[in-house]
Amino acid sequence: MRMRAILDATTILFASALGLVVEIVAGRLLAPYVGMSVHTWTAVIAVVLGGFSIGHWWGGRLAGPECDRARGHARLSWILAGCAAASLVAVPALRLAAPFLDAEGVSPLLAMLGFALAGFLAPSLLVGAVSPIVTKLAVEEAAPGQVGRVLGRLFAISALGAIGGTLAAGFVFLAWIGSSGTMLACAGCYAALAALHAAAGARRAAALGLAAAAVAVPAGALALPAYGRFCDVESAYACLRVVDAEPMIGRPARLLVLDHLAHGMNLRDEPTTLVQPYLHLADELMVARGLPEAPAAFFAGGGAFTLPRAWAAEHPRAALTVAEIDPAIAALARRDFWLRDGPALRVVARDARVALQATPPGPRFDLVFADAFQDLAMPVHLVTREWHRAVRDRLNPGGAYLVNVMEDRRAPRFLLALARTLAEDFAVVEIWVEATAQPAGRRITYLVLASGTPSPAPRITARRGPERHWARLPPDYVASRWRAADVPVLTDDFAPVDRLMSHLILSPEASGR
Repeated sequence: MRMRAILDATTILFASALGLVVEIVAGRLLAPYVGMSVHTWTAVIAVVLGGFSIGHWWGGRLAGPECDRARGHARLSWILAGCAAASLVAVPALRLAAPFLDAEGVSPLLAMLGFALAGFLAPSLLVGAVSPIVTKLAVEEAAPGQVGRVLGRLFAISALGAIGGTLAAGFVFLAWIGSSGTMLACAGCYAALAALHAAAGARRAAALGLAAAAVAVPAGALALPAYGRFCDVESAYACLRVVDAEPMIGRPARLLVLDHLAHGMNLRDEPTTLVQPYLHLADELMVARGLPEAPAAFFAGGGAFTLPRAWAAEHPRAALTVAEIDPAIAALARRDFWLRDGPALRVVARDARVALQATPPGPRFDLVFADAFQDLAMPVHLVTREWHRAVRDRLNPGGAYLVNVMEDRRAPRFLLALARTLAEDFAVVEIWVEATAQPAGRRITYLVLASGTPSPAPRITARRGPERHWARLPPDYVASRWRAADVPVLTDDFAPVDRLMSHLILSPEASGR
């Protein structure tokens, strides 16, 4: 009897843990296809909880009056074997679904739900069927008057398993073996549990086969093309890919892709040539405003370190600080994007807001540049008045705060809210756009400037590099737009960035699908 209770507890513990591991990993596996936003997580959580619900209902049907201990072990062994198989095929299922769901014109919301269903409904449904069967067997075998204690113990163990699985996925598995490796590990653990129940049901051949599968199948799957690494580096924060850009521009160059968005392109032999227009504009704009020969700048977000690399090469006496929360991005920039450490450049592996606020207030920087994104949206804590005040208090006289914003061409609600918020603490707020022809589509890139002094001219022409022209939107026009749009001032207490950006993220055209 005691061994049965131990097996029941072990099954509940690991089934709950593995179910939550799969849920956490699901968000990471979907990120290269649809990004990692609140909408992605909503789709994942809805699908996983839906799978659990259907599985609980089905498991209750399987735990009928005829389900004695022997039948229970048999049913659990096959359900857990199904969990192993479903976890094993989750990654290939996403890749098989990609040509249909990642196609041009497919609604991003439909794609998010479709990917979540393709990869994670089956493993969630199957593991949801485990607990009703285990609970039924344990309750029927409970001593008189002990049913409540048995139920409480199993529920507590289930909750502990869910907590342990969440912590293990976030802090251990993803960081050490990656998302695909974690799914394979889950498949192996499910197969091992299935083997235990097959053995408990006196099915020795099945137990031996499942035990062998627990080791051999995950290890063998690593050799399959479907389990080839999608990411060049998978960090605790993102899927990082390095793309050879030489065929695109005819010179040795590389493009950094984080999850599903390009985040910087560097030329090997020309560090001061800025391919991306918004970085080119940031450089030209600061020069037009009187950038000193030895500039002091703080960069919130590293990406490919394109502009810091350019300024470090051009201004060897500069004092450039880059706050990049993901150490893997900085390491990749050094390895594949020709970033060289030197006295002009300091990399801080901390959140940008924490890093900036750790510096004493006072004149310090000629430029603070925010170029950090979660999917298409900026991190919420880098758009609020509280952050803007911290920036303002550390700018030199005439210094500027620049923000890169990807927004809608027609109704940029987040951009207008950001401009209104900046106007609360800066005397000058400017919005710059490329004046030359831009690609068709709703999404364009804006560069927002906040300062105590205006830029010297409403138009800028590139001094070097690609021939480009930029224009400043009329300040009165911008102010009238944010009043008409009735957008909020963004604060730490209220910054609905995802709502303000939803028109962009959920548009097939604007999201770049």
